[in-house]
Amino acid sequence: MSCVSLFLYNRFSQKKEVFSPINPEKITMYVCGPTVYGPIHIGNGRSIVVFDALFRVLRYLFPEVVYVRNITDVDDKINAEAQKLGIPINELTKNTIAQFHQDINKLHVLPVSVEPKATCHISHMIEIIKKLLDKGVAYLSNGHVLFDVLKDPFYGSLSGAHKEEILAGARVEVAPYKRNPQDFVLWKPAIEDHEFWPSPWGNGRPGWHTECSAMSLEYLGTTFDIHGGGADLLFPHHENENAQTRNALGVEHPVKHWVHNGMLMVEGQKMSKSLGNVLLLKDVLAQFPGSVVRWALLSSHYRHTLDWNSSLLHQATQCMEHVNRVLELPWDGKHCLDADFLAYLCDDLNTPGALNALHLLAKRALQDQKWVSSVHTCANFLGIQKISSSLTLEISKEIEDLIKERTQAREEKNFQRADELRQKLEDFGIIIQDTPQGTLWQ
Repeated sequence: MSCVSLFLYNRFSQKKEVFSPINPEKITMYVCGPTVYGPIHIGNGRSIVVFDALFRVLRYLFPEVVYVRNITDVDDKINAEAQKLGIPINELTKNTIAQFHQDINKLHVLPVSVEPKATCHISHMIEIIKKLLDKGVAYLSNGHVLFDVLKDPFYGSLSGAHKEEILAGARVEVAPYKRNPQDFVLWKPAIEDHEFWPSPWGNGRPGWHTECSAMSLEYLGTTFDIHGGGADLLFPHHENENAQTRNALGVEHPVKHWVHNGMLMVEGQKMSKSLGNVLLLKDVLAQFPGSVVRWALLSSHYRHTLDWNSSLLHQATQCMEHVNRVLELPWDGKHCLDADFLAYLCDDLNTPGALNALHLLAKRALQDQKWVSSVHTCANFLGIQKISSSLTLEISKEIEDLIKERTQAREEKNFQRADELRQKLEDFGIIIQDTPQGTLWQ
């Protein structure tokens, strides 16, 4: 059964609306990918999983979907990290891209249609910058090329940013070579020991926003259906990208539907290096199976803030246990996509509703095997895969080792260490109970 319509919240119109593609025979979607100076964190993982889920729904509803997710492999952070490690830039980016793919593969993310690298599209960026200069909305200053925000009367229309917010967003780049503080860089002059490319304005490197405009144009054309990314990219990145694309190409609306996923918090706090609470995806996946992590990432509506905590992981683990029991059962291979499950996904990608429907199906299937095929089909549709027995045993052994260490600490009256280990287990979603027969866990 297919749903009649797919509804998506469009950030530009600020309302949920029927998804109306430019060409129903070929859906086009661009999502901002990683800047490859280091492993991605769990918040980046959320965005990847959210748009993978949307990709799966689109593939089910339409004949063809072209999904472009870029790799930003030119950036000042990349240069700084390569210098810090004392390795060539291309070695750093190659290793980081490999780690990225390894991480998202564990989350059962489908391959995208195209994964372009920014460094392969410098010439396309230069062409866009030339157009902006020719149209008088960009200017040269001290080896920089900058976008003149005051020349664009529609600047701020996507993010809804007011003048004060625009100025605040520009403070990090306030410089004497700018006409106005909010103007943003399209091309930067080369600096010592950093990557650079030749251009009509001298050796240099592109601005971040220019990269996405060039790559979306190259693979999806002047207008495309969906542009996605995290809510943190809305301003200034997507606002600037939209402004330069609109002005360079002379297109009023380059993107029909702007879709943004909400932020991810850790134990109620924003992730930051200063708080020391940045959770790398690879570290989370070292402790939990990919299906549990994926379930947790999809358990809150994509537009809402998701709080990553031990309670969330415990709940995801429990739900996954029910589903996993059914996935271990043999089935006839028949595909039976539950109507309620699909209806939730068609309603602005309501993954919490879809997961709840899947969980209820699993409970039914454990009582009546006629539901087994529905569980297999729905789980596979959403990228939820069976957790292998060997992986389950490996996780159990790790938990048992931590409990043994805690028991020893208690016997040695090292209660501080025992409390630390209890907290570590709780962070993994493990509930322990001390009894006369020993410590029990679930």
